[in-house]
Amino acid sequence: MNKPKIIVLLASIRVERAGEKVARWFMNVVQATKTASVELVDLRDYPLPLFADAVTPTMRQGRHPNPLVQKWLDKLATADGYIIITPEYNHSIPGALKNAIDYAYKEWNNKAVGFVSYGGAAAGSRAVEHLRQIASELQLHDVRPQVLIPFVWSVFDAQGNLLNHTDAYEKSSIILIESVALLAKQLQKIT
Repeated sequence: MNKPKIIVLLASIRVERAGEKVARWFMNVVQATKTASVELVDLRDYPLPLFADAVTPTMRQGRHPNPLVQKWLDKLATADGYIIITPEYNHSIPGALKNAIDYAYKEWNNKAVGFVSYGGAAAGSRAVEHLRQIASELQLHDVRPQVLIPFVWSVFDAQGNLLNHTDAYEKSSIILIESVALLAKQLQKIT
């Protein structure tokens, strides 16, 4: 069986977002993994309109009429699993991420998902809890391991290098990618 393809989704679209350092660091850690093929996908590259479709994604037949939305759906469909890198906004996920999630349904079904979050003292943990609820509705299967980065503005230097607890964060990242890859492989067998 081939290595599962895991999309690492950078979910923040803000200017000067901390997520770029987090994503770059995470990709450097997991690129060497032998368990999965990983690809970084930046939500900024998919400037989706606000979801207002007349037909829900669960009922959509065929291709989406908006080429940009279809490009997003096609990208999601290429993955066997996902790792979502997200900040926490007001105890939840960024609006752009929720909008992007809502455009798809079957593209998410029966795939593995894991989370890397960052923020202040809570390290994005409340955003992850919301994502776990959303994942359940989309028939995404989440793994328990996660990477939480508190006080994100103080843990990276100007070049994007982690300043503290490097070994612990790297170990957590490897456990996360391996868990998502293993679950993705198991789901491939049954779908």
